[in-house]
Amino acid sequence: MENKTAVIALAALAQESRLAIYRALVQAGPAGLAAGKISEATGIAPSSLSFHLKELSYANLVSSRNESRYVIYTANFSVMNDLLAFLTENCCNGNACLSLAACSGNDADTTDSLTSNPTDNPS
Repeated sequence: MENKTAVIALAALAQESRLAIYRALVQAGPAGLAAGKISEATGIAPSSLSFHLKELSYANLVSSRNESRYVIYTANFSVMNDLLAFLTENCCNGNACLSLAACSGNDADTTDSLTSNPTDNPS
């Protein structure tokens, strides 16, 4: 992925409504969602929704298809994966990262403490 493509995708996602729409589409999977369902799931008015979907489409993060009288929108998972790969391609000095600890320099005990509830282990 080129820098310019990544910037366009990140800019499209750097807005609360568009991020909510995109996350709803990712959660829906390849089946996608009709515009009305996206509006219901996100609480975004249909008039605003079309603008946000246009921006996500321009960034190639979302595609649409006609099914009967509905337009179904889906997340473009290959672009999402390309963006994630682009963002992490030089992670850990070019070495494969196996865990959060590998990237952060923390040992496993520290990483576990970040994900556990402090009340889980009373002292």
